[in-house]
Amino acid sequence: MQNDRFSLEQISQQVDAKAFEFCALSDRIWTMPELAFQEHRAMAEQSALLKQEGFRIARNAGGVPTAFVAEYGQGGPIIGILGEYDALPELSQVSGSLHQEAAARGANGHGCGHNLLGAGAALAATALKVTLATEGIPGTVRYYGCPAEENGGGKTYMARAGLFDDLDVAFCWHPHVINEVPTTSSLAEIQAYFRFHGRATHAAASPHMGRSALDAVELMNVGVNYMREHMPSDARVHYAVTNSGGDAPNTVQAYAESLYSIRSPLLPDAQQLFTRIRKIADGAALMTETSVVVQIAGGSSNIIPNKVLQEIMYEKMCRIGPPAFDEADYSFAKKLREAALSKESVSASIAPRDLSLTSKILHDGVLPPSAREEAEMGTTDVGDVSWIVPTAQCHTACFAIGTEFHTWQLVTQGNLPAAHKGLVLAAKTIAAAAADCLRNPAILARAKAELKERIGSDSYVCPIPPDVMPDDLCKKPA
Repeated sequence: MQNDRFSLEQISQQVDAKAFEFCALSDRIWTMPELAFQEHRAMAEQSALLKQEGFRIARNAGGVPTAFVAEYGQGGPIIGILGEYDALPELSQVSGSLHQEAAARGANGHGCGHNLLGAGAALAATALKVTLATEGIPGTVRYYGCPAEENGGGKTYMARAGLFDDLDVAFCWHPHVINEVPTTSSLAEIQAYFRFHGRATHAAASPHMGRSALDAVELMNVGVNYMREHMPSDARVHYAVTNSGGDAPNTVQAYAESLYSIRSPLLPDAQQLFTRIRKIADGAALMTETSVVVQIAGGSSNIIPNKVLQEIMYEKMCRIGPPAFDEADYSFAKKLREAALSKESVSASIAPRDLSLTSKILHDGVLPPSAREEAEMGTTDVGDVSWIVPTAQCHTACFAIGTEFHTWQLVTQGNLPAAHKGLVLAAKTIAAAAADCLRNPAILARAKAELKERIGSDSYVCPIPPDVMPDDLCKKPA
């Protein structure tokens, strides 16, 4: 126990010593928000800093141009640490503003805190590398720079390429409004474009000659809306019209497309829903005498929880303690709640956890593990990794309670000191838990046995077909 306590103190010191550099990395990525598979600058910033820290860098990981792997050490055990850095469209926001104020009109923004996520995970990998070197522990630390978590499933492509197959365990985290080690699963997802082709004509002079692709998109959406009554209540279907065929109402639209996200607790169920939705798309094309091309745009599997690793992460987080928020952190969070966070968002941001937290502005504790393992309503491609290797993640408080994901309210806090403090807690928790796994082969054996028991006779099946690559999504349809 004395050696373990000494190790935890050493890891905390190593994280603190490098925190300034990696918080600065997070802030730089916050200022350059890039969408799925376009994260060239974020990838370059991360890989450059990790190379400076002594990691070997392999780019174009799994054939994904904005993915990379940074590695230190040799042999086993091999510890994987997962990072992300993609942003969301049209969420540009001035830092520290108490009202919606785009830094650049129509620009992207880090509405899910992935600037923090990637930098914090890289900081954990760096601290773990120092532990390997100073203690002479055999093993390898491997950081994965993962693009396109929001749309596309970067880790899914990497999993399909076998990049996680030789790992012993994997760790990650996500910025949040609470400090916890989640025990729940997630929804599996299929993303697909539905691209309709029709015939253009003058909408007034010769409307009978036209066949509207936009009509087909709208009819498809109507059909899917009728389907919602006849699908499982824990499934989700969302869509965005990504091309409406132009701005001229006097021209019949010859091309239009929509992007669908189809989610369910288990991948086979999501795939069944996808099959039904394809039939609806075919029906819309038949009604409008158009044609439709369906293109898979991404996918994710549901998370397989691992209690062995969760218990280790929770124990480390409790011993490290919550972020030490100061008066300035509380003052800004209080002002933001009064100006821009509704009562509903305060409850929603912590549900279904401890509702007593609604009286708090920032979370100053560590929530105990929940007994729940059923799926939360979100999706993450961490799920694909968890089917291959024992995986656990933590959440740390980076934002005011009441902040919802994918909002300007989250972006405005994404490079403030309170967010940095949550990043540091995550790095310490991951590095300390991973160090225990390096030192104790029994932990690895128990974690692997649990994964094997949970998946039984099933095995990982990638939700993205082998012939689909990220580059295909960037090509304009013919």
